[in-house]
Amino acid sequence: MKGLVIQFRRGRHTVEEKHFILDLGSKTRKDAEKFIGKEVSWKSSGGKVIKGKVSSAHGNKGLVRAIFEKGLPGQSIGTEIEVKS
Repeated sequence: MKGLVIQFRRGRHTVEEKHFILDLGSKTRKDAEKFIGKEVSWKSSGGKVIKGKVSSAHGNKGLVRAIFEKGLPGQSIGTEIEVKS
């Protein structure tokens, strides 16, 4: 299954470099909670793979938060992400 990297998880003064907000196609918070615990991976154009895990839902519009083992680069925003079933 494919998803989309939306943005870093951030506040007004801080940015969490390993935390990202993802859109996995769900429309409500209840649908997004089904993805908690699933593994996700992002593949760079050079072939490098960075893995992470969905930690929680984010807001009420179906977005999720994921924590990656290593931070994704800024170029990953707007790119596809793979969700392991």
